[in-house]
Amino acid sequence: MSQLRFTKDHEWIRVDGVTATVGITTYAQGQLGDIVFVEVPAKGKALKAGGEAAVVESVKAASEVYAPASGEVTEGNAALPNAPETVNKDPQGAGWFFKMALSNPAELNGLMDQAAYDSYVASLGA
Repeated sequence: MSQLRFTKDHEWIRVDGVTATVGITTYAQGQLGDIVFVEVPAKGKALKAGGEAAVVESVKAASEVYAPASGEVTEGNAALPNAPETVNKDPQGAGWFFKMALSNPAELNGLMDQAAYDSYVASLGA
């Protein structure tokens, strides 16, 4: 069973077994506007929870994408550098940024579930 969690920086992480897929939320995409550039991390890159993992640029701003948990990148979404608009269309699906092997799954306990994240976004006046 997959487990979906969210960060206050508007990243999502979906855990299926030992693999986690990470991207930005629909809310984050809406705040950024049209995404024109994405840089995904290379396979093998070690990530620390809260550390920089990827870069996303839109017509409005450039932003870091942070790792929601610690681990090692197993795959970057190879389609995104050539088709960054995928994130505009499907930020919580085909627009994922990278997959990783978690080194400390307990870190996920500090993240929000869907209901908590929806409440958090509502508190931002979205």
